[in-house]
Amino acid sequence: MKYLIVGLGNVGADYANTRHNIGFDVVDEIAHSLNAEGWTHDRHCYRAEAKYKGRIFVLIKPTTYMNLSGQAVRYWLQAEKLERSQLMVILDDLNLPLGKLRLRKKGSAGGHNGLKNIEEILQTDDYPRLRIGIGNDFLQGQQVDFVLGRWTQEEAPLVQLVAQAAAGAVKDFAFIGLERAMNAVNAKIVALPAPTLPTVASETESNSNEE
Repeated sequence: MKYLIVGLGNVGADYANTRHNIGFDVVDEIAHSLNAEGWTHDRHCYRAEAKYKGRIFVLIKPTTYMNLSGQAVRYWLQAEKLERSQLMVILDDLNLPLGKLRLRKKGSAGGHNGLKNIEEILQTDDYPRLRIGIGNDFLQGQQVDFVLGRWTQEEAPLVQLVAQAAAGAVKDFAFIGLERAMNAVNAKIVALPAPTLPTVASETESNSNEE
């Protein structure tokens, strides 16, 4: 089986490590974790291939910019002769907190310009997508600055865990199927591990050493 895995984002250094580019970050994580072939500049995208438990992932990062993402999706579905059920679109979601993933088999664009364009070009909203929460901690009128802003130093460690969890969700989608993957992914919240507190024994030992 072959799958088209599309991370949504904007190309260029100005957009690297921004909240809106979390889709790019996830396909990068998938490529890294599966030792994918190097990224090549191809039609409408940067493209790489990886193998996972007998499955082939065609990973793409569209170069059309977010608002025209559907051009890349349509071209590569046709080029690879794949059905929409073999497509996974990965995107940012303002309506979910950072650490929350939501896997869906279909649904509305919900105001996301990348999904809007994919829906317009494919003439359907019936395709799998993985929404990744980026939070909505911004003042009125500052949504664009927030979405196109870079992660804070405090957020960065959690973002890395989220990218790894999202990569795992995509692998589950391909290996155990969409329904089972949804049950596993949608019930979880990714969080940083709790700090380890010193035990009473270690505190006593420390005080003893100081004496």
